[in-house]
Amino acid sequence: MVQTPQQRAANAKFARSEERKMGKPQLQVKRKEDFKSPVSKGWIAVLAFVLCGGLIFELLRLFF
Repeated sequence: MVQTPQQRAANAKFARSEERKMGKPQLQVKRKEDFKSPVSKGWIAVLAFVLCGGLIFELLRLFF
C-alpha cells in the first residue's frame, strides 16, 4: 500500500521525535578515556624491587 502525503509527514515527524529521544550515535560522541593500568604503581615498585633488589644486594656484597 502506498503512503499518502499525510502519512509520510506523520512518519517523518515521528522519526524526528524518536531520533531526538535516542540522542547522538556512539560514533559522534568521542570521549577520550584515560589509560588506567590494571596494576598499581605500588605493586610495580614491589615487583621491581623483588626482581632487581637481589642483584643490587649481591653487587653491594661483592664490592664492600
